[in-house]
Amino acid sequence: MSARARTLTGWAAVLVAALVCALGGWSYARARGDDTLAYAKSRDAALAAGRHHLARLNTLDGTDARSVDEGLGQWLDASTGPLHDQLARTRKKDADELRRSGGTARGTVTDAALTALDERTGTAEMIATVEVRVTPRTGGPGTERKRFEAVLARAAGGWKVKSLTAIPVGGA
Repeated sequence: MSARARTLTGWAAVLVAALVCALGGWSYARARGDDTLAYAKSRDAALAAGRHHLARLNTLDGTDARSVDEGLGQWLDASTGPLHDQLARTRKKDADELRRSGGTARGTVTDAALTALDERTGTAEMIATVEVRVTPRTGGPGTERKRFEAVLARAAGGWKVKSLTAIPVGGA
């Protein structure tokens, strides 16, 4: 290969590399300003927070007073709006009942999906299945499977559960 051919090949490679870089930069700039990407990020954030908070709302250690108070505090941290108000209003009664029962429950969200997301109003609707491993003070442990519909609201600390409705398992 002659020196002229090598020079032309080198310049062609530089030109192709510059075009690929320019195309990559243009594509990145379009994606950064893409409303679809922002919506997807918001959807993912709401879903992750909803999964986390549903697990917290189905988890509690009733073996001692300190654990009960911590768990009920986590319930309040996971909630907002009417659900938060209800949990705050019944906290003392709930704590007494939980201390008496002395059991533990550990919730794990096994599947979840957003069914609606309104970025403008900061609300989302979610469905989820939760597996709750229950260990009573006396007797053997067991597992409960639950289904929920939840309404999430964007609050100062991120997405929180605004309302929670249990969906019966099986047809009646």
